[in-house]
Amino acid sequence: CGTLEDLCCKMADLVNRLRSFDAYPKTLEDFRIKTFSGAAVSIIAAVIMLGLFASELSYFLTTEVTPELFVDTSRNEKMRINLDIVFPEMPCAYLSIDVMDISGEQQLDVEHNLYKTRLDPRGNEIDMTPHETLGEDNESVALALELSKLDPERCESCYGAENAELKCCNNCANVREAYRVKGWAFNNAEGIVQCEREGWSDKMKEMSDEGCNMHGFLLVNKVAGNFHFAPGKSFQQHNVHIHDLQPFGRKTFNMTHHVKRLSFGNEYPGLMNPLDGHSEVTLGEGSTMYQYFVKIVPTRYRKLGGHVINTNQYSLTLHKRLIRQQMGESGLPGAFFMFEISPILVQLTETSRSFMHFLTSVCAIIGGVFTVAGMVDGMIYHSLRSLQKKNELGKLG
Repeated sequence: CGTLEDLCCKMADLVNRLRSFDAYPKTLEDFRIKTFSGAAVSIIAAVIMLGLFASELSYFLTTEVTPELFVDTSRNEKMRINLDIVFPEMPCAYLSIDVMDISGEQQLDVEHNLYKTRLDPRGNEIDMTPHETLGEDNESVALALELSKLDPERCESCYGAENAELKCCNNCANVREAYRVKGWAFNNAEGIVQCEREGWSDKMKEMSDEGCNMHGFLLVNKVAGNFHFAPGKSFQQHNVHIHDLQPFGRKTFNMTHHVKRLSFGNEYPGLMNPLDGHSEVTLGEGSTMYQYFVKIVPTRYRKLGGHVINTNQYSLTLHKRLIRQQMGESGLPGAFFMFEISPILVQLTETSRSFMHFLTSVCAIIGGVFTVAGMVDGMIYHSLRSLQKKNELGKLG
């Protein structure tokens, strides 16, 4: 038994020695003083800790995006250009869009995957749905009746502009296309039966006060090039790109435009397109040539789940020039987008934030606020006690 008592005494002695390492000594409940200032500081400290914890939790739940730079080794790729641009002063019948690049490939008067929406002078879409009307003098009905009398197997003249692909021109659009392919200017619709039959000149006059919304997408080679919006049908003549402006009977063309959207590739979280929402207004007399010089940066975005988005970012500068033909200035009114591709690829990778870092930050918030609150409470308590003692001794006032 003596041996057991000695062991107990040694254990008690060891426990007493370990108590000396207690960094959090406690006071008896009878010696604790609770004050109103201490309660106020405690409540404020709790609110601050709760707010900082919520902020840290929100930060922890977000993903971190890490950028890296690589040399772009992709080859033989196509690039998608998404666009939605409004021309409030240019009718859809006047506008055409062409694409050209340094490889020599051209896409003239692109219509595939692009849509033109006619706008009235107020900017509202014009309803193109056919409506039934009464009366025998309706022009559409008369035109339909006249066309129904024509032989469906007919082959009308292209007025010398026939080619291997287009040997017959049964409507005005066929004639204009044949002229474009031939490199001829379509100066006047008079004398061209198809255009007179369809009232092409009258339609051009009716649409002269309209606007146009062009939206859709283009697929181009991933090399330097340009695409542009300009009035008139385009054609090549002696290796020169020409737009035929004569049929419209105008001396000036107002190329005011509003870019709703312009992007190169697919969207990814956080992507900013500099031209989205951008507007340019033509002021004064004359036509304006708008030139956008675009620098495209290939971008690869890796999501947390492993999904990869291959797209592009871009920056740009704008140059505009007023064309006064009466002063001998030359140029084509329009909106021109010249783009170059960077050889450097930016890779953006989503990563989750470290839980240990979050835990450390929470501990730092609780400990830091608790310590500072204790210091503030102690300072207030001792200051109030000092003032109280001086008041009791009559040393105040």
